[in-house]
Formats: sequence, C-alpha cells, structure tokens
Amino acid sequence: MQKYTLKDLAKLLNVSVSTVSKSLNDSPEISTETRDRVKELALLNNYIPNGMAQSLKARETKTIGVIIPNVLDSFFAKALDGIETMASSLGYRIIICISNDSIKKEAESLSTFLSARVDGLIISLAKETQRNNDFSHIIKVINYGIPVVLFDRITTQLPCDYVSIDDFKIAKKATLEMYESGCKQIAYLSTIYDTSVDLHRKKGYLAAMKRINVKPCIINIKDYGVFEKNLLSALKRNSIDGILAADELSAIFTIRSVIKNGYKIPEEISVIGFTNGFMGEKFLPSLTTVEQYAGKQGKLSVETLIARIRGELTKKKVSTVLKSKILYRDSTKSLE
Repeated sequence: MQKYTLKDLAKLLNVSVSTVSKSLNDSPEISTETRDRVKELALLNNYIPNGMAQSLKARETKTIGVIIPNVLDSFFAKALDGIETMASSLGYRIIICISNDSIKKEAESLSTFLSARVDGLIISLAKETQRNNDFSHIIKVINYGIPVVLFDRITTQLPCDYVSIDDFKIAKKATLEMYESGCKQIAYLSTIYDTSVDLHRKKGYLAAMKRINVKPCIINIKDYGVFEKNLLSALKRNSIDGILAADELSAIFTIRSVIKNGYKIPEEISVIGFTNGFMGEKFLPSLTTVEQYAGKQGKLSVETLIARIRGELTKKKVSTVLKSKILYRDSTKSLE
C-alpha cells in the first residue's frame, strides 16, 4: 500500500504543505472545514502522522458512532434502541449513519465519525462490504486507535470485538424441527445473501438437510419485485412443504405469496423466519421465528465498546455469541 506524505496530501487538496501540517495538528490558524477535509483525506489514504492517532484516542468526546445497513428492518430498529438506551445510561450519546448496504457510504460514514472525534464505533457491516470481502476502510480507522465493535453482520478477519447469535445452530435446529413436524422437502429462502448471517444460517440449514438425507433447495431472491414469481416457480419445481426464511420480511412475503396462490399455512407449507418483530407477531397467520435478541445485541455492543474505550479489557478480542431460541406461533405445525 502506498504511503502518502504531507506533500502528497497537499497536492491532492491543492493547498500548501504548511496548511496540511497545521490542519493535522489542530492549529487554530486553519478553519475547521479545512482541518476536517485534510483529516478525512489522510484517513482515506492511510496517512497517520506522528501523534495524531494518540490525540484522537485521548480526546474523549463521550460520543459513539453507529453504522447500520438500514432502519426499516425491525431487527436494526430494535438493536438501535438497545444501543441508544445503554449508551445514554452510561453517559454517552450516539451518532447514527445508514450505509444502505453500500461500501462507499460505509466508508464515508467512517470519515464523518473521524471528523466528529467519536470515542468508538459500533457497526453492522454493509452487504456490499461483506460481498467484496473488503474491510480496508475499517482497518484504517482501527489503525487510528479507535475501538470498533461489530454486531450481527460480523467478520472474524478484523482485529475487533463482536456480538452475534448462534446462527448456524439455530438454523439447523429450525430445519430439523420442521422435518420432525412432518415437512419432507424444506427450502432455505434468502434476500440477504452475501452477508455473514445468511452464510451461517444457510450452512446450518445444509447441515440439517445432510443429517436427514434430503436434497437441499436454496432460493435466493434479488429483490421483492420478483419475489412472488421466483418463489412460486421454486414451489412448483420442488414440491416444497417447509421454508426457512433468512429474515423477517422475506418470511412475511413468503406467507403472503403462498396464501395468495391457494396454499394453506401451516397445513401445506410451514414457514420459520428470523427476528422477533412486531410485523411477524401481528401478521395472520403469526410467524414462527427465531429470537435474535436485537436489543440485547445492541446493549452488549455498547457495554463491550465502552469497556474497550476505558481500557478495561485485555488485548484479546471479545467474541460474544448469544444462544437464540425459536418462538412458536401459527405459521408452523406443532413443533414443541
């Protein structure tokens, strides 16, 4: 990786080397806007001048930056509530950015947080970041000495703490229980493929199908505009009578689509989703779902981050994996 000098940064910004140097050292002679521009460019180009990382880390602002893929998903809404509640109780405020599953927006958010002098970051990774397996923008921030905690959508490739659930185990359990309730051809359906949670849930499903010696059926649907068409096509080809959906929204769309087309739930098709959200609970029939403890994940992320900020943890990263459970409702035959 190219190492940028003060001269390189000055040339990119079309300012003098002196301006760059003074900006990086927080000189009052330079406007706040210029200082922020210089520091953002320094971050993006992996330039860390002597003492800058230490000053960023030392200047406590009692502020935490949070990046989530979206706020429409009930899981992230609940997680965000948990983050805010815990942060507030510990005397911290949060700044929220939405990545919309874009690696570019995620990187831009990190630059914003650097300028805001946040004490630490909580991130659920964008789909594009995980698909590209590109975490360079996050590594740059970690190199500044800013603690990062990942939750839900995580990676073990980064030297940081994380909080998640046992996606593999619970997906395997959900699949096996549908089989034990009488379902013979169970499919795994996902609109969130290319994410770590999807990968582990899919692996759990595949492990269960291998155990019962039944050929797996994976249904990946790119967007909801073609959801019903793609689902019905898969149903007709595979005689599916059970579906494990990777998230709440796809599970609700599954129930809606199959009922609309004359199938009975759960008599003909059982459905299990993920996330204990209001929508799944109140839908008719109500959704049998995996409790992901969204609020708890949010709270634990804050507790871990603040402990890291305060130097209360060892250098070894903290990996918290919550044991999830299935909430039995009306979209499945009797499983309990």
